[in-house]
Amino acid sequence: MLTNRKFYIIGFVVSLFLAGVVSFYASSSPDGLEKVAQDIGFIDTAKDHTNADGALADYGVKGIDNERASVGVAGIIGVTGTAVVAGIGFKLLARKPKKDGN
Repeated sequence: MLTNRKFYIIGFVVSLFLAGVVSFYASSSPDGLEKVAQDIGFIDTAKDHTNADGALADYGVKGIDNERASVGVAGIIGVTGTAVVAGIGFKLLARKPKKDGN
């Protein structure tokens, strides 16, 4: 029987694999907004956002020269961060209310 804990662990491991390995093979074509900007012709007016020089900007990790490793590590950081935030959020939501003692 698959327990909830095993299910979450398996899901987390699969997510890490997808983000760390398979994500490198995702399409390199521009996303929706970038494609529209190219098609209509206003892509040249685009400006970098405030975090464009951040450690995880542009689907990679700054400082890792190997593109495949950079994308993989960024994916793993993203999955782990999401799991931590979701785990904390779910723990807070699942807390049982304190009883008054009345």
